[in-house]
Amino acid sequence: MASNVETLIRGAVAKGIGKVADFNRKRLPRPADAHPYLTGIHTPMTEELTLEELRVEGEIPAALSGRYLRNGPNPALPPDPASYHWFTGAGMVHGIRIAGGRADWYRNRWVRGTEACAKLGEPVPPGPRQEGFDAPNTNVVGIAGRTFAIVEAGGTPAEMTEMLETIAHNPFDGTLAGPYTAHPHHDPFTNEIHAITYKGDQLGTVWHTVLDAEAHVIREEPVAVSDGPSIHDCAITENYVLVFDLPVTFSMKSLLAGYRFPYAWNDAHPARVGLLPRKGRGDEVVWVPVDPCYVFHPANAFETTDGKVIVDVVAHETMFARSKRGPDSERSRMERWTIDPVAGKTIRTVIHDHNQEFPRYDERRTTQPYRYVYSVSLPGEDRVEMAIADTRLFRHDLEKGVTETRDFGPGRHPGEFVFVPRSAEGAEDDGWLIGLVVDMNDETTDLMILNADDFSGPPQAVVHLPHRVPPGFHGNWVAD
Repeated sequence: MASNVETLIRGAVAKGIGKVADFNRKRLPRPADAHPYLTGIHTPMTEELTLEELRVEGEIPAALSGRYLRNGPNPALPPDPASYHWFTGAGMVHGIRIAGGRADWYRNRWVRGTEACAKLGEPVPPGPRQEGFDAPNTNVVGIAGRTFAIVEAGGTPAEMTEMLETIAHNPFDGTLAGPYTAHPHHDPFTNEIHAITYKGDQLGTVWHTVLDAEAHVIREEPVAVSDGPSIHDCAITENYVLVFDLPVTFSMKSLLAGYRFPYAWNDAHPARVGLLPRKGRGDEVVWVPVDPCYVFHPANAFETTDGKVIVDVVAHETMFARSKRGPDSERSRMERWTIDPVAGKTIRTVIHDHNQEFPRYDERRTTQPYRYVYSVSLPGEDRVEMAIADTRLFRHDLEKGVTETRDFGPGRHPGEFVFVPRSAEGAEDDGWLIGLVVDMNDETTDLMILNADDFSGPPQAVVHLPHRVPPGFHGNWVAD
């Protein structure tokens, strides 16, 4: 019997996170409370919309010509609330087209995988994919004039049209041999795109994966790890890629219990950050210990003249230690980590001691010293799941050591905001902040365009949507 179970486990993991433990899921009792990521502000949308000539307040800058895109989980078919985890819902991309001072359209489209195609009665688009884990739900990016929905842990990127229709499951024109990530990082000085990637059924290896300017893979360097760590993001400096090997690892216990997301806090897994030379071998990585915590998202990173590496992160005390339904840390602070590879230690300094997530910055400054980080406030302590229920956006001035707060008002909940520069050569705050704000007072949504250099001032423009867009994960401005 044991060997049969092991065979089922290997097969389930190989099919991806979204399909693990299907054979065992019936054991889970139905929850007594409402699932926090299937109800309220997170209630999934049930249809695809196309809205044109959107209502705008204020003046959209003429220089903005492109699309604001955002991806997030949105089950196409009703999931089992006993086993559903926020990270496993089928991806839905939302887009707003802006040009000539107008908001031309809004569209929301499921990424066409098995689930959405079953709902819509459509054939699954071509290309290699993992059955049941084939609708990337975490980020959507523009690379080489193309649009890709992406996810970590082994799901293949899905290429989409300008109008957000799925073209194919596309491993970068066949150049990607292994897994990909939800968080690639563009180096503005080399025009390369770096990532640390992992795969759910390969517990002993992660990869440094690099794309060139044509969205083709030019490097997939393996790095040895243990326990199957969940590495959501990375950071890059001029000479290194940072590998956040922290105590959230593959959980056989969760898998056997029937949960769709088999990762959990692991006290026995050492917390460390790897400094991997960007052109070096995987065995040349320098591992530096850090006090146990978990990082979904860093902001920027850079090197100092004395050989240290600075990286700013949102650090969670723990993660996936209490809840099987979504992120569950009690505290998440903005911190600066000073990594000293010679002394073999990492010093953690608190920048702002309030719960927050989704840090973004002016990505023209990637790998270089910088001044501003923008992040989303989260509710206070004594939370079980990470609720998108606060009303504030933060601007951290790292030079002055102060934080400015923008409050959108009762019942108005911001998601991640992305910085868009006004010009290629402008100052670090010479640009706009763009993101979605859900108004639960009337279940509508606004795309807000803020002036980054007048953070607390009136919005530059507001694009109104007549429906609630459920909170998702990551968005980007994709210029024409």
